[in-house]
Amino acid sequence: MITASIVTYKTQKEELLTVMQCLLSNTVSKIYVVDNSPTDDLKEVVETLSERVEYVFGQGNVGYGTAHNIAIHKAIENGSRYHFVTNSDIIIKEEIILPMIEYMQNEENVGMMMPKILNLDGTPQYLPKLLPSPFMLLLRKIKRPFKIYNNYMTKYELRDIDVICNVPLISGCFSLLNLSLLQKFEIGGYDERFFMYFEDFDLSRRFHQKCKTIYYPLVSVYHGYEGGANKSGRLFKVFVSSAIKYFNRWGWFFDRERSYFNAIILRELNIK
Repeated sequence: MITASIVTYKTQKEELLTVMQCLLSNTVSKIYVVDNSPTDDLKEVVETLSERVEYVFGQGNVGYGTAHNIAIHKAIENGSRYHFVTNSDIIIKEEIILPMIEYMQNEENVGMMMPKILNLDGTPQYLPKLLPSPFMLLLRKIKRPFKIYNNYMTKYELRDIDVICNVPLISGCFSLLNLSLLQKFEIGGYDERFFMYFEDFDLSRRFHQKCKTIYYPLVSVYHGYEGGANKSGRLFKVFVSSAIKYFNRWGWFFDRERSYFNAIILRELNIK
């Protein structure tokens, strides 16, 4: 069984309909729309689209990871083995579900996957990454000095890769979870201490400790990236708070596992 979840918050109906129709046309058995909005304005448009869609409302604005956990638990209870986590601003223009499922079925021990993610104009978003250090994130924000920034970001964001590889960090905007391995290795879902930001870093890292987390660039989706933390003071505070929680958990400047995982992927990709 293949399931998917979309978390919404004051989402435009047209945007939500677009991603739901894409998923339903790509053999997804069940979509869980978990609405964190203050009102259930989306209920009618969701429930009238298909009986394969379940609308979940009433939990309040519990955050991105927590809302997806609600859907993941429902998917597991209904016997799903493969579950797609997706943003509402994703557009699918090609057959993507079955190629990713088939790869996960045929390759041993793949717990989490992501396709190539493109901007709406077709340019790449550099979302498979190394595990971050505080220095990486600071440099990414200030972008100075440019030469050092550009060289460092090219490596951190793995900008030159276009092959299937086992990367330590997978974006949560569109990813495939192997629910069988999530349960087998007792990985759990998203850490609900993260309201927004870094919950995907954390989950990807926990998967990567136990099994493969695959970047699969043979297929792609389009993502309407807005960079909210760069535009909103409130969201920037949420970003900083989540970053602190992430580094408090995994280590700030001394993180041997981060160095180990990053060194492996750089060596495999022959990146110096």
